[in-house]
Amino acid sequence: MITAEQLKDIKERTAALKQYLAIDEKIIQVEEEQLRTQAPGFWDNAKEAEAQMKKVKALQAWIDGYKEVNNRTEETEMAMELFREEMVDEHEVDDAYARALTAIEELELKNMLRGEADDMDCVLKINSGAGGTEAQDWASMLMRMYMRWAEANNYKVAVANLQEAEDAGIKTVTLEIQGPYAYGYLKGENGVHRLVRVSPYNAQGKRMTSFTSVFVTPLVDDSIEVVIEPARISWDTFRSGGAGGQNVNKVESGVRLRYQYKDPYTGAEEEILI
Repeated sequence: MITAEQLKDIKERTAALKQYLAIDEKIIQVEEEQLRTQAPGFWDNAKEAEAQMKKVKALQAWIDGYKEVNNRTEETEMAMELFREEMVDEHEVDDAYARALTAIEELELKNMLRGEADDMDCVLKINSGAGGTEAQDWASMLMRMYMRWAEANNYKVAVANLQEAEDAGIKTVTLEIQGPYAYGYLKGENGVHRLVRVSPYNAQGKRMTSFTSVFVTPLVDDSIEVVIEPARISWDTFRSGGAGGQNVNKVESGVRLRYQYKDPYTGAEEEILI
C-alpha cells in the first residue's frame, strides 16, 4: 500500500512538469499554429505545410503527455480516498500509483531528450571487434537486442547493410531505426560493448572477453542546418615507405581529413578524423 508521502511526491512532480513544459503556453501556441493551417493557400508550398503540421503535432504531443500524467495522478488520489471509505482494496490503489509513476517517469525522460537531434530517426552500426568468432556472435546478439527493442516500441527497423561471419554471428550490420526520439533513446549506446562469458566456441571451455563497437548517428533532415567552416579543415597525406617498387614514394595513398570544432553543449574543442 502506498503512503501519503508517495502520493504527495507524484502530485509535486506532476505540478513541476506542468511548469517545466509550459503547458499553458503550449496550449495557446497550438491554437495559434492550427489557425495558420487553415489559411487559404496553406498547401501551396507542400514542404512548408508539412513542417507546420509537424510543429503542431509535436506541441500537441507534449500537451497530451501531460494530460495523461495529470489524469493518472488524479486517479491515484481518488483511489486513496475510496480506500479510506473502504470502497476499493489496496491493490487497486497500488496499481493506480504504478500507472501514474510510469507515466511521470516517461514524460520526465522525454523532457530530458530535448537535444537538437533527439527526436529524429537514427542509423545504428555494429562492428565486431577483438575476440574472433566470440565477438562476432556478441555482435549478432546486440543486433537482435536492438531490433527487438525497436519492435517492442513500435519503431520501424530496416537492415541497410549486413555482413555475416563464416562460422557464427556477424561482422558488421547497419540498421535504420525510424520512430519518435529514436536517436535520443539510442545515443547512449555509442561506444564499445564488452562481453565476458564461458565461450561455447572455445574447446577448452575457457572464459573469454570479446568487444563490439556501436555507433549511433541521427538521420538528419532539412530542419537541421549543417555548417562546415573551411578554415577548420586540414588534410594529411602519406606516401608508401620501403625501397623500390612501382609507385613507392611517388603516390600519396594515405589520406586523412581533420575537422576541428567546438562542442556546442560543453564548449570543448574536439576533432573529427576521417
